[in-house]
Amino acid sequence: MRYTLFDNQRDVIILLARILLMILFVMSGWSKMTGFAGTVDYLASLGAPMPQVAAGVAVAMEFFVAIVLIVGFYTRPLAFLFALFVVGTAVIGHPFWNMVDPARAANSVQFFKNLSITGGLLLLAVTGAGRFSADGR
Repeated sequence: MRYTLFDNQRDVIILLARILLMILFVMSGWSKMTGFAGTVDYLASLGAPMPQVAAGVAVAMEFFVAIVLIVGFYTRPLAFLFALFVVGTAVIGHPFWNMVDPARAANSVQFFKNLSITGGLLLLAVTGAGRFSADGR
């Protein structure tokens, strides 16, 4: 059975999905970029390898790549790369399996939120950016 309502609005829905998936990251990336020293300190406290490099990667992905995905440029490969990044941040930033409550409960939610976002990014990698994008032009 075809869902013509969705077929007729496919490109608008994909644009909305790109914006909704990335807005959190743009805001977070901006915060990391404007408070870079604090970001480095936070990543060091998590035990991230090379915290300055990790902070730079986080800013690049969360701010710059997120904006590029909103615009819809190189959407398929960047969405896949972003999915890998989000899984990595889930494992490094939200290791709930090493925690006790209440931190365990809070980080469990954050970990699975990241996995849910990864699902949206993988779907975007498969569908592409749609007509309302740099890729669609």
